Amino acid sequence: MIESRIKRDQAPPVGWRAVARRLRRHMPTKALGTTLLMTGFFVLYLQLLHHPVHPVTIMLLTPVDHWLPFIPGSLLVYFSLWFYVSLPPALLWSRAALWGYGVSIGGVCLLGLLIFWLWPTAVPTPSIDWARYPGFSALKAVDGTGNACPSLHVATAVFSGIWLQALLREMGFSARWRVFNGLWCAAIVISTLTTRQHVFLDALAGLALGGVAAWLSLRGLWRWESGQPVQ
Repeated sequence: MIESRIKRDQAPPVGWRAVARRLRRHMPTKALGTTLLMTGFFVLYLQLLHHPVHPVTIMLLTPVDHWLPFIPGSLLVYFSLWFYVSLPPALLWSRAALWGYGVSIGGVCLLGLLIFWLWPTAVPTPSIDWARYPGFSALKAVDGTGNACPSLHVATAVFSGIWLQALLREMGFSARWRVFNGLWCAAIVISTLTTRQHVFLDALAGLALGGVAAWLSLRGLWRWESGQPVQ
């Protein structure tokens, strides 16, 4: 009886009632780790953005870039990434998986920054009067159109989205919530194009980087979260 109770207490909870328990579990570690990762990333990102060490290459436009319109309202979806990427680590149950997750997504960011250092890129300047869209002033003040390829906005969204799919299945959520997650992730990816922060080739490279990294990290870490590795 005591052994079975211990096993139940150690097992990751499921369902909506369990979300609060997952959020509370290791809360200081999650909050501090997420804050430090984001802060460290932005310090290095902005340094490379404003002080590239090699000539900057302007990315090529594709038919997709000409087909997708500029959508000012997609800026809110673009900004939602910073909440979205905090969800997977906040919902992790295992401390080992949490640390491994931090190392994995940190590795994605460091690889992207290394590419930016070796090969600085930027998107072509669009013919848009930004004064007509004051909501973009905060974005332009912090994040220009450099450090373009691969898009780390896309890479971290895809990485987070794949992990969220696994967590939603683990917590027993229905398929509609996994569809919602997929649509949210896709909307963030598309918003990088409709805000003219990135071009299609940037997004494609970010998709590959985030997707491969998420697949590898899931195979290596999921046993700590669920007891069963992802096949």
